[in-house]
Formats: sequence, C-alpha cells, structure tokens
Amino acid sequence: MHIEPIVKALADPTRLRIMRLIGVIELAIGELAQVLCQSQPRVSRHVGILCDAGLAERNREGSWVFLRARAGRDRGSPMGEAVAHLLATAEREDPEFAAACADDRRHLAAIRASREEHAASFFAAHAEEWDQLRSLHSPDQLVEERLIAALGDHALGAVLDIGTGTGRMAELFAPRAGSIVALDKSLDMLRVARAKLQHLPADAVELVQGDFAALPFAPQRFDTVLLHQVLHFALNPAAALMEAARVTRDGGRIVIIDFASHGHEELRDRYAHVRLGFTDAALAAMMAQAGFEPAPPIALDGGELMVKIWMGSRRANQISADQTKSVK
Repeated sequence: MHIEPIVKALADPTRLRIMRLIGVIELAIGELAQVLCQSQPRVSRHVGILCDAGLAERNREGSWVFLRARAGRDRGSPMGEAVAHLLATAEREDPEFAAACADDRRHLAAIRASREEHAASFFAAHAEEWDQLRSLHSPDQLVEERLIAALGDHALGAVLDIGTGTGRMAELFAPRAGSIVALDKSLDMLRVARAKLQHLPADAVELVQGDFAALPFAPQRFDTVLLHQVLHFALNPAAALMEAARVTRDGGRIVIIDFASHGHEELRDRYAHVRLGFTDAALAAMMAQAGFEPAPPIALDGGELMVKIWMGSRRANQISADQTKSVK
C-alpha cells in the first residue's frame, strides 16, 4: 500500500462513508448505492478509486459484485491498520462524520433485514425436503458436539469450509479460527450464508463462490479444511480430496463429516446425492492417496443414516508437480 493514492482516495466524504460501511459488513455495489442513496454508477466510480488505492477489493458472485475492506483483512499491515484506526477516530471526534455514519447504519439495517427475509424464503421453500433428510441421520447438535470434541483444543489457524451451505460450520468455528474462507458453488446458498453470518465482524469470514473440484486458492494456504456433508455430491471424491490436499499446509488437517455407506437409493433423485455414503476403507484409501495420514473414524449414532467424522493430517512433501500450479 502506498500513501499518496490512499490519501487521495480518502479525500472524499462518500468514500469515507463507504470505508466505514464495509468495515462493518461486506456489501454488494447495489446495496451500497441503496444505503448511500446514490446511483449505482456513481458508487461504482467511488469503489474503483478505493480498490485502485488498495483500500478495498471486489468479490464477484454471479452477476453481483461485493466490496470488502482490505484494511481490516490485511492483518499485520501497518498502513491498513492506520487507516482503520484513523476512520474509527474520525467517527468519534468529528460530529458531522459521526452523524453521517450513524445515518448510514440505520439504512444498513434494511439491507440486513432484506438478506434475512431472502434466507427465510429460501428455507421455507426447501424446509420439507430438508426436514425429511434430517429425520434420517444423527441430530445436528450431536454432530457439532462430537466435531468440536474431535478437533480438541488445537488451534485451527486458517480454515477453509468447502461447501459451506448455510454457513453453520463457519459460524461455529469463527471464534477459534485465525481466519475462515467459506466456499460454495451455489449463489443461493452463499446468499443464505451471508445472511446467517452478518452478525460476525466483517473480516471474520470471507465468502467465496467456487467448486471443490477446482479450488480458487494457492497451494498450502490453509491449516484446517472442512468438508461438511458435501463429499457425497462429488462425481470424483478422490479428485476432490486431492484438490483439498493441494491447498492444505504440511501438517494441516482435513475434516470430513459425511454419511457412512448406506442403501438409500432414493437420495440420488430426491437430493441429488451422487454417492451413497462412504466405507471407512474407501475413504481412508482416498485420503492416503491425496497425502493425508488418516485417523480412526468417529461414528455418530442416532438415525437410519449414520454420520461419521473422518480426519487426517497432511504429510509433508506430498504435493505433485501438477498440484503445485498456482491459482488466483
């Protein structure tokens, strides 16, 4: 980050308000325009200046573009921390700026409510089918309790939640993680997760659209990789685990929560399950092939479909030449 473009970027009251807003919550360009009561093209020009200065960055999800602050996310960056501190101080000491920020946050409440309404509508449309599936397997609370116990007191570090769905795993582990990236292929599910996680600090969880078959991350970026009820959707689960291994640091952990092998063929048509669960031997073999040292699985009773937790640690020097190709 360089001082001259930063100072120029901050020399505008609208851009100062934008920085305070995205310090609270990640916002789409259209949402920013709604809060600021300005046209979307005008807001987009301000956003471009902030991004060019390195103060913010765009995150595209389908036709939507979300804006997030870099100042809060670049931990250890003295310049970024100084900007965040300056803006917080300005809101405390400058009554006019404080009044504008307070007004913006009142408008922001409408954005939060709209997100929650969308999430509620999505759940209402799918509630019956999800309730039917839940009735077949171990209670969610039991799964979470056993997962927390299995992870123990070890630091989670940088976490990747693959197939985040509603964002529950990201919400559950945000207090323990150094950082969390929550990834999902579905734009609808990302909108649900965004509504669920909006009570967390803006830099607590980063939401990213992507596919577990081609993760948009550089090698060895994460310390803990979670796949919660997602691997049974994979056409090639072995390849998905290889890709998960690529982005896991040496000594890092993978945690897979999924169904044990079962015979409920109706789940293929009703819920688009590609795999009818996994045997311990098959999953251990796939994990080992990907470069993980498998740990003994943990079985959770409490339903027709048994849920299991499979864990493994990343062995050093296991990344092949093909896996080391960097990605954006």
